[in-house]
Amino acid sequence: MTVTILGKGKKVARLRRHARLRKRVVGTAERPRLVVTRTNRNMIAQIVDDSKGVTLVSESTMASDYSSFEGTKTEAARKVGEQIAAKAKDAGITAVVFDRGGNKYHGRVAAVAEGAREGGLAL
Repeated sequence: MTVTILGKGKKVARLRRHARLRKRVVGTAERPRLVVTRTNRNMIAQIVDDSKGVTLVSESTMASDYSSFEGTKTEAARKVGEQIAAKAKDAGITAVVFDRGGNKYHGRVAAVAEGAREGGLAL
């Protein structure tokens, strides 16, 4: 997979980092990929089997569970990680590979990973 991304700016740099990361990070049926998408307002986490091209489990701060959530965005991200770990256990998934989506492993992205680990997923 060769991706040529030209230009400047934060979004282009993140896309370039993500393309470089995806060369190595591949989800399989035994160990699917935990994809984290970060926006200014929300966190989205999905567990994807790349061999079939199917999303197995997903969780987001846009879900109705979070409408009454009071706390910081980082605390909400940790809760997303815990929730996706619980859903993954129900689906029979115990281990995943972590795809940070070109973002730094810091702040809310790291909080999702920590929450998933606390929930019982092996990253």
